[in-house]
Amino acid sequence: MTTATPTTALAAADRLVQTLADPETAWPLGQPEGGRSWPQSLAGGASGIALLHIERARTGHGDWDTAHTWLLAALHGDISAAANANLYFGAPALAFVTSTAAATQGRYRRVLDRLDAATITVTRTRLAAAHRRINRAERPPMEEFDLVQGLSGLGAYHLSRHPHHEITRDVLAYLVRLTEPLSDTVGLPPWWMDVAPTGAPHPDYPDGHGNFGTAHGISATLSVLSRALLHGPAVRGTAEAIEQICSWTDHWRQDSQDSQEGPWWPGQLTVEQTADHRLHPGLRPRPSWCYGVSGTARAQQLAGLALGDPQRVRDAENAILAALRDPLQLALLPETGLCHGMAGLLHAAWRMAAETGNPAITAEVPHLADRLITALDQGGHDAELLDGAAGTALALHTIGTGHAPGPHWDTFLALA
Repeated sequence: MTTATPTTALAAADRLVQTLADPETAWPLGQPEGGRSWPQSLAGGASGIALLHIERARTGHGDWDTAHTWLLAALHGDISAAANANLYFGAPALAFVTSTAAATQGRYRRVLDRLDAATITVTRTRLAAAHRRINRAERPPMEEFDLVQGLSGLGAYHLSRHPHHEITRDVLAYLVRLTEPLSDTVGLPPWWMDVAPTGAPHPDYPDGHGNFGTAHGISATLSVLSRALLHGPAVRGTAEAIEQICSWTDHWRQDSQDSQEGPWWPGQLTVEQTADHRLHPGLRPRPSWCYGVSGTARAQQLAGLALGDPQRVRDAENAILAALRDPLQLALLPETGLCHGMAGLLHAAWRMAAETGNPAITAEVPHLADRLITALDQGGHDAELLDGAAGTALALHTIGTGHAPGPHWDTFLALA
């Protein structure tokens, strides 16, 4: 088994970054704008690639001129602060990216103040709608609380940007309230959604679903609340909310008779599956960030640390360690990106090992890094952050440098 060294990981990141140096060639501004291709999209637009170059410049491995060029490309055009704005799009996405630059470069303070103000307004509007929904005892739509579109993502930003601001406390108070029982809830958690995993109603999900994932489910909420309890400021009821989420995830956690397989959590559940009181092994998600152990195990680790529960921490670390050591699980991740691929597992493993100094996870990280670098050599990668070269380069860059200074670039993944 071959292993990547920090030097080879950093060299691989350098090669990817060279292909992403010029917006005119790596991400032409003349392309049709829409969805993830908009400049202000963190997932697929210029703002995500700007985040890569900012992180490189902040750690002394890139230049600020390139980072500035990409940030200007990201700020190109009208910036949304409407109902579609969230951590991954519009003013909040640009505020997050700009805040990482402003932490080192004072030149961005004025634009960051404007983006911050817009993000606070967006957050207040979203909070008011969420509380009205809870007052009606209705189930939440996905876009209300998830990481990508909702208040878990906005909470992650505010907790990172200004932890003691009133808006941060308000978002955390909402996330606590999200875990409180609804008057009509019978045997289902209050974050159960009446929609399919797409976020829209579907005949295959007549009673909706419960989502364990990090991108669109309760694991992101668990991560944000746990970080608040660990580092402050925690609002009243935070510990109880974390325990409530953990009680549900513990109920559905699957523990194999073979200790080498490690525990796992489903990505999602239907009412029919909950009625069976057991899960088919086929419901085990692949070890990706969005729905699999790359995200759920990190959320559980943070919860264990926040609650002072060393067994939960060990279970979470054993879960990701089992995925790192299982060739069958690794084979389910042929992609290279952060969301669905190896880079997401690699970075989650690095983050978890860095948190507690787990030597077993640390020992596996170079093997997966080598596997990722080998896959990259086959070529054919999009430029974007979430599923493409920019995100993969960030993961390899972090492995190569051995640190990720705050504000943390992986806040948008709810991993830090």
